[in-house]
Amino acid sequence: MQKTIFTFFLLFQLVSFSQNEQLALDYFEKGEFDKALTLLEPLTEKQPSNSFYFDKVLFCYQQLQQYDKAEELITKRSKKYFQPYLLIEEGYNWQLQKQENKADKKYEEALKSIEDNPNYAYQIGSSFEKKVLPEWALKAYQKGQELNPNLNFDYQIALLYGQMGQLDEMTNKLLDYAYHKKESAVQVQSYLSRFLIDEANEAFSNSLKKALIIRTQKNPDIFWNEFLSWYYVQQKDYGKAFIQEKAVFKRDPESLHNIISLAKMAVEDQQTTEAASMFEFILSNTQNTSLQVEAEHFLMQSKIDTADKKEYPALDEEMNLLLKKYGFTPYTLDLQILTAHFETFYRNDAAAGIALLQKSLELPLNTRQTSKIKMELADIFLYDEKFNQAILYYAQIEDNLKNDEMAHQASMKMAKANYYKKDFDWAFQNVKMLKQSPSLLIANDALELFLLIQDNSAEDSTRTALQAFSKADLKLYQNKKTDALQDFLQILKQHKGEKIEEATLMKIGQIYQELKDYNETLKYYNAILTEHKDGIYIDEALFFSAEIYTKFLNEPELAKPLYEKIIFEHQDSIYYTEARRQYRILRGDTNI
Repeated sequence: MQKTIFTFFLLFQLVSFSQNEQLALDYFEKGEFDKALTLLEPLTEKQPSNSFYFDKVLFCYQQLQQYDKAEELITKRSKKYFQPYLLIEEGYNWQLQKQENKADKKYEEALKSIEDNPNYAYQIGSSFEKKVLPEWALKAYQKGQELNPNLNFDYQIALLYGQMGQLDEMTNKLLDYAYHKKESAVQVQSYLSRFLIDEANEAFSNSLKKALIIRTQKNPDIFWNEFLSWYYVQQKDYGKAFIQEKAVFKRDPESLHNIISLAKMAVEDQQTTEAASMFEFILSNTQNTSLQVEAEHFLMQSKIDTADKKEYPALDEEMNLLLKKYGFTPYTLDLQILTAHFETFYRNDAAAGIALLQKSLELPLNTRQTSKIKMELADIFLYDEKFNQAILYYAQIEDNLKNDEMAHQASMKMAKANYYKKDFDWAFQNVKMLKQSPSLLIANDALELFLLIQDNSAEDSTRTALQAFSKADLKLYQNKKTDALQDFLQILKQHKGEKIEEATLMKIGQIYQELKDYNETLKYYNAILTEHKDGIYIDEALFFSAEIYTKFLNEPELAKPLYEKIIFEHQDSIYYTEARRQYRILRGDTNI
């Protein structure tokens, strides 16, 4: 019975102690330090060795300006336990009282203790950091390293330099740290990337690049080529990153993994010229059939994108030769799909495209591969205006790959098929849901179609303009650019001032851009910028105009204010990141 009572009493005390601690911490977090103290002081007396309670009580005294009590608490603890960081606490207590001389004296005493034992450097340095005293923390770490070269505080020192705004010193220390502890390179790169993202730190970006280039030139270790490649990737300068990766491959030709990854990033960011160079390099330096096919596929796609109609027969022959060379197998599926697409959308032979893909479906394929073929088949049926067959295939992909990105793409294409079919109500319901797609591009396309149908249904119940727009849009999908252009120009003439006008201006501008008539393109984009300032196409008109000035008309000064407008006024635009990168290039930020 006595044991039971004792156990119950002990449990009661523990519960009471725990409740008091939690209540004290709640008061502390709320800044009610006087209330927190009434509970923390008894806890500290019961557990005098507990540094957690000590720190909290000390902080409360200082916040309540009870500096004498704070000093008494520090002195009492110092007599029981020799802990160098208590000298910093004592100095900081003087600093709070504006007695800088007394504070500095204690800080110097703390530094002097490192001479007795260099291992104190970390404790003292981190204590100074907690008090936001970076200069003193720097002295502690440096002193520790001087007395014991085996200690490495380069990372801590680098971060302190960063806090003090000495970015060059920070960069050099971080790079030295990463080189000597190569497993920390990712950590260092993650930290550096914070400064690279900051728009205000262009000088830092150039300084980092210069430091890396110097190290690459002075030290033949491929570590620096890899690090410099990482830097260029952050800037989306894939061409320069490729130069570094080639240098790495030359000395370590075991793997093309980094160059393959780089090529895919370049494709994703639409840097096709740089990507083509990388794929040509891969093709020349691998015996891996899968990689060869991937490279051939991209290079052929690039040729198609830039070819004239007179070159189509030669390209058709080249693609058929590639299929013979690598075989009609599941490994060449992407080449088969590309060939079928070319036959349909460029040579206007949908029957040939369908026949080729139906043959592809006879191969032993997994669900994803089958869905890829069905997606292209559906696209071809849509080209051939066989809307119901196209919708059927898109629906099959949705069912077979639920919640997959390809299923979301099929859903968007199904909405477009209904839109081309002029079943606007059904298309509207499709895109209403797709606006929330996790894919930014799909969500953006869905929103665009949603607004197009909504705005032009509310204004005109007969949807006359929308029907004409859908018909012209289908011709554009079918790669019949000239016919589509004439239809859109007619819509602009007949429905001037109506809701359909802004979308029509954008379509006309895009077609002229594809036809390389850049002066006409700019005329229609400018109409959006001046007449539809609050419209949904404003960021696209800005970006595409800037791209034309930069890449085709050699007028960078006219491009800069357009990129700048996107950066400052359209930060939610899907073109924001690329606009920011191009603006930096035009401003000369990527040059040493």
